[in-house]
Amino acid sequence: MKVPSGSLLFNIAAVVVLCGACSSAQRMQNSVSAANAIIYNVNGAPIGTAQIWQDKNGLVYVDISSIALPAGTHGIHFHEVGKCDGRATPAFSTAGGHYNPMGREHGLDNPKGPHAGDNPNIVIPAGGVGKVAFSTDRVSLTPGTSSLFDADGSSLVIHAGADDQMTNPAGNSGARIACGVIRALP
Repeated sequence: MKVPSGSLLFNIAAVVVLCGACSSAQRMQNSVSAANAIIYNVNGAPIGTAQIWQDKNGLVYVDISSIALPAGTHGIHFHEVGKCDGRATPAFSTAGGHYNPMGREHGLDNPKGPHAGDNPNIVIPAGGVGKVAFSTDRVSLTPGTSSLFDADGSSLVIHAGADDQMTNPAGNSGARIACGVIRALP
């Protein structure tokens, strides 16, 4: 029996997404704290889900097994407020600035930085669907000065362009095109 190539590609993609989710779930079982963020575009459509967890050594992991974005390089940052309104002007300005409880300057390459919320750029392939994974020790999911779970929460924001990792306040990464509120998991 011949399977149509569209169905085959869909099935392969579904298996890859499920395997990625299983892998994240296994790693999250060993966490001291966990969260997730459903990521929305400016039109309010969900485009991905971030799994976020902290290990016993304080390292925080972010894993998005599948996200739909324009192809290219994008800045991705933790922002200081847990509110994502794509209808705000500019879009997602409700998320506030980069999470920066230590008052540092922007950029992983900045000698006076980085912000706690700064992260490596992500690259989305030509098809517009990519996988994102990174870790950081500059934020926490447990109580303390760098906790993403402060009084007004935190969000994960993706920008239209690449972050130059030097320029204040956001590395010339352009408009905010996607956002997800970070929510603690029980």
